[in-house]
Amino acid sequence: MTPGGCVPAVSAALSLVMILCSQRASGASLMLCQPHTRCGEQFYDPLRHCCHDGALVALGEARQCGNCSYRVCFEQCCPRWPLGLQEPLVVKLRVDNCFSPPARGDKLCRSVS
Repeated sequence: MTPGGCVPAVSAALSLVMILCSQRASGASLMLCQPHTRCGEQFYDPLRHCCHDGALVALGEARQCGNCSYRVCFEQCCPRWPLGLQEPLVVKLRVDNCFSPPARGDKLCRSVS
């Protein structure tokens, strides 16, 4: 193929992708048009799920951290140091390290016995 022949081929491919994306078809045919990320061997839409410990989790899923709840995709349950404090657990944002100093958005949680 000559260098001049590549331009029409690329243009045709881009047009086809744009047509497919504008049709809003469902299923695998739109995989090219949707944001996608991998979690292990699975593709997922980061607008609806996150990958946590190798498993897909819905963005809104909440779990317990003592007497507090936290959003799995955005927060984490951490032990509080030094151990033995009245509030032994803290919920921190995922971007923070569990052992980082207390931050404004941290939630102190009590253990549930």
